[in-house]
Amino acid sequence: MAISFSERIIQFYLDLQHVSLNTGDVHVMNPYQKGEVKTCITQFHEKFFNDTQPRIALFGINPGRFGAGITGIPFTDPINLEKNCGISNNFAKKPELSSVFIYKLIETFGGVQKFYRHFLLTALSPLGFTKDGKNINYYDSRELYASTKKFIINSIEKQISVGISQDVCFSLGKGKNLQTLEELNKEMKWFNKIIPFGHPRWVMQYRRKQADEIIQEYCMLLKNLAK
Repeated sequence: MAISFSERIIQFYLDLQHVSLNTGDVHVMNPYQKGEVKTCITQFHEKFFNDTQPRIALFGINPGRFGAGITGIPFTDPINLEKNCGISNNFAKKPELSSVFIYKLIETFGGVQKFYRHFLLTALSPLGFTKDGKNINYYDSRELYASTKKFIINSIEKQISVGISQDVCFSLGKGKNLQTLEELNKEMKWFNKIIPFGHPRWVMQYRRKQADEIIQEYCMLLKNLAK
């Protein structure tokens, strides 16, 4: 019997190891060693990915403290994990802006079952980073990116082996995240096409009045690929 997508992706997260950083003031955030996170990611992926169908990846940047940094599931805060995904949890129920946007997008698309049948939310770096107690991105300093580049490459290649499509993927972020993914893809030749979306947090912070319009635009592109 073929190994399911859920089994492969759960193992991917459980196998994640801390990145060795060249900069001492940055700390790695790895929630996947915590018991409740392991339980939640197992329940989540068994519920939505228990098949052998490939998924199209939407690559964010790296986990933040109030979304995947808590739940272990990209762009999914504890509220949406329970309310929209139906997975009870004991995490503090605080909203996270990117998660709010993503789950409005998923609802507009047709709901979690339909969305996750076709797509996987992930990140270029599946581990997060903090400095002085605040989120930072893998590209925020040359030293940090130099420390994480090999890890990012290995993570993407492992997710390809899990079963993400190489025909097309999305970059959630039109700036440095897109630039990094395009540069790596030029070197590694993973994906035939990369489609950029504005990052959910950027939309919610700077284009909130246009959020519904942006969601409709994104949904149209996603539905065209989900046929």
